[in-house]
Amino acid sequence: MMYSSVLATVVGALTAETVDNTSKQAWQRLYTPDHDQGGDLCLLGGTRPGVARVETNCWLHARLYSQLSSVHWQALVARYSTHRAKKVHAIGKLVALVPSPAPSLFRYKAVTAWAIPQLKGAQGRRSTDMIVLPTDFYDISTWDQAPRPESTRREWRRKIHAALDRLVDDALDAARPILQAEGVLFAHIA
Repeated sequence: MMYSSVLATVVGALTAETVDNTSKQAWQRLYTPDHDQGGDLCLLGGTRPGVARVETNCWLHARLYSQLSSVHWQALVARYSTHRAKKVHAIGKLVALVPSPAPSLFRYKAVTAWAIPQLKGAQGRRSTDMIVLPTDFYDISTWDQAPRPESTRREWRRKIHAALDRLVDDALDAARPILQAEGVLFAHIA
């Protein structure tokens, strides 16, 4: 099983969170630890079509979870996970880590808006399983109870989002060698 980029691999691995626990354990029975000595991820799933991708994603999820720092893991989960509870938990963890002079309510709403961006379309609905926040949640004038200038709020939001984007970039950079060591990334020919 090969992926074209670190981001595609991480997103695929995070989809494993939505697979039930029975399916998550299947890769352990099929994976042989002699991967370094010629084992192949293609053996996961045997001959069952479509199963190899799910099992590989579960295996990569476990590998990234165990080898990335907690901060990097939480950033990736908050930004890319589709698992509601884990996404909300990761958002809560990141709020405490965001460097900002903004009050806690503002930081909470800024991190949440970054992790769950406003969707276009009819009430933002694309899937019944996605977290969709009300449109008024994204109004930054409601993020702070104190009468502050709009420019201050916009600057706080910009800096918080920039810090979170850098954190995700760092997390993806940290994931690259893990995924390369596992042999799941296509080698790009220059």
